Amino acid sequence: MASRNQVLGLYKQIIKNANRFNDYNFRQYFLRKARTEFRANKDVADAKVLDALISDAQKDLGVLKRQSIISQLYTFDKLVVEPLPKEK
Repeated sequence: MASRNQVLGLYKQIIKNANRFNDYNFRQYFLRKARTEFRANKDVADAKVLDALISDAQKDLGVLKRQSIISQLYTFDKLVVEPLPKEK
């Protein structure tokens, strides 16, 4: 059975890797997907179901890591909806 700290650590890793995407649309999609998936499954109490969900999330994290690295190889123009860098 996974502990709360393991689940939170997995969530933080997914958010961290989702933020590495250069493309705004991909970045927002993966952030939104992570939030909705973890919120939808926050009340799961069955150990087998929880272990299966964590296993799936770890596989998704592996894919997310690989894709974020690939995303960093390509440059994209900033979109209008993206915030501008703060001036000092």
